[in-house]
Amino acid sequence: MSEFLSVLEQATAEIEQHVHAAGWDRGPALFALVSSGQFAIDDPQTAARLGIDRLPPQTLTPIEQQDLPDQPLDEVLAGLEWPASVVGCAVTQEIVILPPSAEASVADGDADAAAAHPERREARLAVGVLRDGSSAALLRLRSVDGSAEADEDRLTGADLAPNLVEALLATLR
Repeated sequence: MSEFLSVLEQATAEIEQHVHAAGWDRGPALFALVSSGQFAIDDPQTAARLGIDRLPPQTLTPIEQQDLPDQPLDEVLAGLEWPASVVGCAVTQEIVILPPSAEASVADGDADAAAAHPERREARLAVGVLRDGSSAALLRLRSVDGSAEADEDRLTGADLAPNLVEALLATLR
């Protein structure tokens, strides 16, 4: 799809690692993705100060946005529109995952019941998209015992969060 796809996967992993370093129990975080080469052309002083001018021009530079409003993520994304200089965007959010055997016992959309379910797993989802429709996603499972060292179970795949991919793509149109 995109010449930037492997670069998008790398940027998405970098974003998740950045958010992971700040710990768990955080709200969603939103990032603009800009072409490092274009950034260096558009703002050479800032690019030099941040070291972006030393990156290969085909890389993506994530720029974390301000804290998001205290609204549901889908509402925030529905009201968002990026300027043309932004080639993509990414979001991270913490989610609760239930095994198929437990899903039947929780009403659809009942977040409180899912969060309290004894078989739940907590995870952080990072999803990135580009204007051409390319997407990348990474899911990090939180350790069951709460130790940060055990937070290494990660899954990747563009199809991990198709609804979130569509919502992010809509912000780029």
